[in-house]
Amino acid sequence: MTAGGGRVDPGTGRVAVASFVGTAIEFYDFYLYGTAAALVLNSAFFPTLSPVAGSLAAFSTFAVAFVARPLGALLFGHLGDRRGRKSTLVASLLVMGCATVAIGLLPGYDAIGVAAPVALTALRFLQGLGLGGEWGGAALLANECAPPGRKGWYSTFPQVGPAVGFALASGSFLVLSTALSDDAFRDWGWRVPFLASAVLVLVGLRVRLTIAETPEFARLTAQRERSSKPLLDMLREAPARLFGAGGTIVVCYVLFYVATTFGLAYATKTLGRPRGDVLLDQIAAVGAMALTTVVACRAADRFGRKPVLVTGCLAAIAAGVTLPGGHPVFALAAMGWVYGPLGAFLPELFPARFRYSASSFAYTLGGVLGGALAPTLATHLVSAHGTGAIGWYVAAAAAVSVACVLLLPETYKARSGPRSVRL
Repeated sequence: MTAGGGRVDPGTGRVAVASFVGTAIEFYDFYLYGTAAALVLNSAFFPTLSPVAGSLAAFSTFAVAFVARPLGALLFGHLGDRRGRKSTLVASLLVMGCATVAIGLLPGYDAIGVAAPVALTALRFLQGLGLGGEWGGAALLANECAPPGRKGWYSTFPQVGPAVGFALASGSFLVLSTALSDDAFRDWGWRVPFLASAVLVLVGLRVRLTIAETPEFARLTAQRERSSKPLLDMLREAPARLFGAGGTIVVCYVLFYVATTFGLAYATKTLGRPRGDVLLDQIAAVGAMALTTVVACRAADRFGRKPVLVTGCLAAIAAGVTLPGGHPVFALAAMGWVYGPLGAFLPELFPARFRYSASSFAYTLGGVLGGALAPTLATHLVSAHGTGAIGWYVAAAAAVSVACVLLLPETYKARSGPRSVRL
């Protein structure tokens, strides 16, 4: 506690580790499902369907989490604005971790019949619920502890977490698919990464339980400025900004899930490429995504959020022509350039008293619009119109995001976010 101000210093190192480790673990859990959906879930849970129909069914259960994410954002956002950032982040991590481990233990269709895909869908819903509260809390943890002028840089920590989580998820499947026979991998090997999540969640909990509350929330508590109804305040005071903020991230979700989940299925099943080669390509691409995320966060502190975001959206249009079938490195590099500054930009758009709710909901709304059906739509577009349709799909998503960025205000000179909201 600092003198006079009632401000809590959570410790820079602990904040960095807590915001990074939590998002890495939660997105590892979330991406495991996408990778498994592309590789094995159709045969394990939908064996009575044709290969194409099975893939579409697996991708449909993948989309369920994106429906749950806004609900998780509303639930955990309310708790985060009322009870605090720290305790809410612990709860979201537990929900995600338990659902992921349960997927690893779930019997397949051959064992329990139609109950298997039903239970799988329910657990995927819980994954989405947990992740809905994760990103907003981690972004606020970094943003509200950052000194003025360095909020973009501090947002690097939670924004790089998803890249690391995806690399861990893909890497675990790569190791298992290389070490095991195809039958063993499809029988039980795919379950190992889901079960390993239990260890990672324990590590994440240990880290998050050691941090203090953010200075901004401590100030709200000390001055009795916490909102009693943050969800209503969010909808009453900032509806246009809320939906505009959600639109800024649409292109990120489209690029990511077309390049990874759809790209993995298309390359292995349609093009006949070895599973290990495609996973290696995706791990390399997500490394490029992490690099551009870091650079873009630094650039956003120097040049502003909006110029960096617009540049990234334009790069995304060019990246769309490389998908599908090509190396995903350019697509994910473009995605990282947009994704990085959003860790600072979205929280800075809203007052602290309902910031957790608003930034979380905006982030997950973009996921519903951009990511929920991306693998399914990409599969349909390629089947009906050929691979060139993917480029038009990505370009349309980029146009939506550019329009939303241009309509929203610049935020990088703000010290602690707005007191009131106008679009």
